[in-house]
Amino acid sequence: MIVGAGFAGYAAARGLQKYASDAEIVLINPTDYLLYLPLLPEVAAGVLEPRRICVSLPDRLPKLRLVLGTADRIDLVTHRVGWVDPEGRRGEIEFDRLVLAVGSVNKLLPIPGVAEYAHGFRGISEALYLRDHITRQLELAAATDDRGERDARCTFVVVGAGYTGTEVAAQGQLFTARLALQLPALKNQRMRWLLADLAERLLPGLNSSLSRTADRVLRKRGVEVRTGQSVEYAGSDGLRLTTGEQVATRSLIWCVGVRPDPLVDTLSLPTEQGRVQVHETLELPGHAHVFVCGDCAAVPDVTRPGTITGMTAQHAERQGRLVARNVAASLAGKDLEPYRHHDLGFVVDLGGLKAAADPLQIPLSGFAAKTVTRGYHLYALPGNRTRTAVDWAINTVMPPRAVQLGLVSAERVQLSSTSVSSSAAPS
Repeated sequence: MIVGAGFAGYAAARGLQKYASDAEIVLINPTDYLLYLPLLPEVAAGVLEPRRICVSLPDRLPKLRLVLGTADRIDLVTHRVGWVDPEGRRGEIEFDRLVLAVGSVNKLLPIPGVAEYAHGFRGISEALYLRDHITRQLELAAATDDRGERDARCTFVVVGAGYTGTEVAAQGQLFTARLALQLPALKNQRMRWLLADLAERLLPGLNSSLSRTADRVLRKRGVEVRTGQSVEYAGSDGLRLTTGEQVATRSLIWCVGVRPDPLVDTLSLPTEQGRVQVHETLELPGHAHVFVCGDCAAVPDVTRPGTITGMTAQHAERQGRLVARNVAASLAGKDLEPYRHHDLGFVVDLGGLKAAADPLQIPLSGFAAKTVTRGYHLYALPGNRTRTAVDWAINTVMPPRAVQLGLVSAERVQLSSTSVSSSAAPS
């Protein structure tokens, strides 16, 4: 039984198809696709269509039984998992081995107004809503004669300068610049983007060379980078920063970070930083039949003694692969392998022809970094590679046009709802 089809759960499922082909493998997930999260900002900016980053589970995992549902109850004593399907019906199944890969959800901080007025950014619905929202704000700005309202609608605040927030600000700035060209009334209107974080620099968890490159590119485009700052209060027509500055805006995009899925709290297990403590073999202490991997697992980092692995797709995918081998080994009565992985570097897409990358700790920027970044994503994307590459090629010569589709309501992307999402959110 695998719970969750993010990077870790998907990799575990792919591996078990190979290493435990004689076993019945069941995967519980609320959707029938793996969401390739690193390219989500490009969906929000209209560069890629949503289906490009949604990899079909039935197509890629033909030997598994897919159960569409949200796991909400796990009994480690009786070896049973309970779930609720998309139509509200309950189900339950018994397991011999359990792989818990439920991933993470938006992190909500107790800041007045944020839960009500901030937009999360963690799934397809949030990316589609943001694309519609930005388009709508600029079209409304073009239709008003009120200068204050126009400025507010053309001001966008991203909170959180990690991987996601930096890419959202970078892609968003280019997106609004393209949109403004379609609206003659906004010919001389400033498109204001603010990127705020309490950290001292952008991309605080990554190599400083990536931070410097991203900072330089964003500032050159006019993005206001506000390090050492965050939001103190948010309302329907603006917000206040921790410096006391008032910012009139209709757009607050929350990319502060993530936390393990709420299902973890229901298990009453020892945790570290909210994540389930596991052995180096990803086995749950005291429960030899349970393996935990991805964002919800506090995996000891043997390459950096005394720490746990980061909540990254790179770790999640490799942990999923190891879990598959260790589950197969446990069924065969063989020894389990410990998890060991050195970061191979990171890539950050900054839109257009700009990117930052440090493959094998070699700092790159500009077109070289862009080539490495897109090459890496095409390699890591489990499906839809040709369609994604074609989209990129077409948009290089014919920038996309934006229209409002109106498929996602504002209520569905409020931070108060997206911070308690499915128990199988992607890692």
